[in-house]
Amino acid sequence: MQDVLLGFFGERKSLLILDNCEHVVAAAADLATTLLRACPELRIVATSREPLDIRGEAVLRVPPLTVPAEDREASLRGLPRYDAVSLFAERAAETVPGFEITESNKADIAGICARLEGLPLAIELAAARLRAMSPAQILERLTDRYALLTRSSRDAPVRQQTLRWSIDWSYELCTEAEQLLWQRLSVFAGGFELDAAEQVCGRDPAAQSTLDMLSSLVDKSIVIREETSGVVRFRLLDTLREYGTDRLRHGGHYPRLRSAHRDWYARMAFDAEAGWLSDRELDWIERIDREQSNLREALEWCLTDRGEEAADIGLRMVNALILYWQARGRYDECGRWISRMLNHPGPQSPPDRVEALFSASSMAALQGDLDSAATLIAQARTIGDRTSDPMSRALADMGEALCALLRGEFTDACLTLESAAEVFSSLGKRRLQVSAAIIRGLAYQASGDSERAIATLREVIAVTAACEETVQQSYALLLMGQVAWQRGDADHSRRSLEQALRLDSRMHSPVTATTGSEFLAWIDAGQGRAERAATLLGAAEHLGRSAGIGWINTPEMVSCHEQCVQSARHDLGDRGFDRAVRAGHAMTRDAAVGLALGDPPSPGGTPAPVSTALTRREEQVAQLVAQGMTNKQIAAKLVISQRTAQGHVEHILTKLGYTSRAQIAAWVVGQNDNG
Repeated sequence: MQDVLLGFFGERKSLLILDNCEHVVAAAADLATTLLRACPELRIVATSREPLDIRGEAVLRVPPLTVPAEDREASLRGLPRYDAVSLFAERAAETVPGFEITESNKADIAGICARLEGLPLAIELAAARLRAMSPAQILERLTDRYALLTRSSRDAPVRQQTLRWSIDWSYELCTEAEQLLWQRLSVFAGGFELDAAEQVCGRDPAAQSTLDMLSSLVDKSIVIREETSGVVRFRLLDTLREYGTDRLRHGGHYPRLRSAHRDWYARMAFDAEAGWLSDRELDWIERIDREQSNLREALEWCLTDRGEEAADIGLRMVNALILYWQARGRYDECGRWISRMLNHPGPQSPPDRVEALFSASSMAALQGDLDSAATLIAQARTIGDRTSDPMSRALADMGEALCALLRGEFTDACLTLESAAEVFSSLGKRRLQVSAAIIRGLAYQASGDSERAIATLREVIAVTAACEETVQQSYALLLMGQVAWQRGDADHSRRSLEQALRLDSRMHSPVTATTGSEFLAWIDAGQGRAERAATLLGAAEHLGRSAGIGWINTPEMVSCHEQCVQSARHDLGDRGFDRAVRAGHAMTRDAAVGLALGDPPSPGGTPAPVSTALTRREEQVAQLVAQGMTNKQIAAKLVISQRTAQGHVEHILTKLGYTSRAQIAAWVVGQNDNG
């Protein structure tokens, strides 16, 4: 056969297409090499799930078809530009003559294409189901995609008649080592990095190099490689991940791999905590940002696993991540994980329980729920007294002092915080020592002792600046700005507040943005810039409510806030004041911080109107969330499935950039107020 081909092509300028080479890739490579050496004018196009890996080969990777984003509703006119939607529409018209994409079915079709991640075969199989189902029914049943996506055409190759057979075909073309790695990689959620794959999946000494096998799976289009801002991550499409998980479960190795996955991400959380008060703090925060899905999977496994260590590992992980959640303003998520881990039936270390109770109490106190805060810290006190552990007692002291401070009992709070700080210092707990100092600075300021407040905060700023830490330093600068303003030094106050906001430019903490905007509003009101002050008040209110932050929490702060409101309202009049506040409500975080810093507004600094941000159905769901309804109650109210209700809530959270139902409720209240 080769002689025939060599004789045919010879010196002739020709194009040869070798289609579907993956099952004969070695033979195809040999043939191509032989022909290209002897036929200088020959060009070959080979399609395969992996490269032929021969000299002169130029690889063009064909990604999945483009799909609409699940978190945004595409217009009817805009949908055809997505290749996946066009393929679905074409195959749907062949299945049901006259089928068209309309306003009523466009969201379901976009959802189908997005859920199937642009896989052509999966989309064709889904379109074939229109013989008996509507697009909405297909989308609803895609939870079991292997059962639904079968038999598009009798004359199609067997491997293309069901999604499962197609993936079976790809799996069988992998080597045993590649199959094993595919299975193991399925424990990752939302992607992974090379170090994680090597540690979780490559711990078998007899196994081949994880890097080599991972590269091979990338070549075979099983694993997708993505690079953003210099960071390389890998992921399995959900369809392939589910397949790998099924294989892993069938082999009996699923629990072991899930535990290995949990242990890796537990170590990551512990390392991040250890690097918090350092110049690596923001790098750790960005890594934790990227690993949110995996960390949640690891925490869920702690709650599912009945091993003796699961409860303790889970609680320690939660304690390690608390600083991250707080800095990111994810108070609801933080509170949920603390509550779930504290209720774990397995054995847990008493000091770890005290730390979790202290954190839960602090968040409750800072959000104004002093009764819950007192109850939680009383539980911590009971454990601390029973164990006689000095750190547990000091944490209980600090929690009680914070509650006392927010009740206006300043003297007791200051003395207790000083004692707790000494204990943390003697134990070498620098991070807790800094936290106690910041709260102590707040206590001194609230009690009117501005000299000691400034001295304490300067110590914090010096310590954090020396190690290039930014989060705690920005908190200290915010308080420094407040103290300076109360002392009548507006220039010093503004410098401190602006420094805090600029330090936060990489962190994007809602706490810093909200507090800095509020305090700068006070300065502007006092200097006759009433409209700017009112706008910043509106922005601070919106940002704080969106993040679930009840941070105006001392009598002194409440008084200063009310004075600012009265001053700005007096200067602008009721209508002008309300208009400026509404403008602040409409601002994004970046736009609000830009205004606070005096930077010129950037295009697109305000969000789109509600009508384009949420679909009509999502607006209905948001209103029901604001009424306190669960997903089950929403489903019953709107006559939809519970899973569909859950999907709507998740889309709303993503669109609005929120992390909790409480934030949705606050947003709805704000929209109702503005409307």
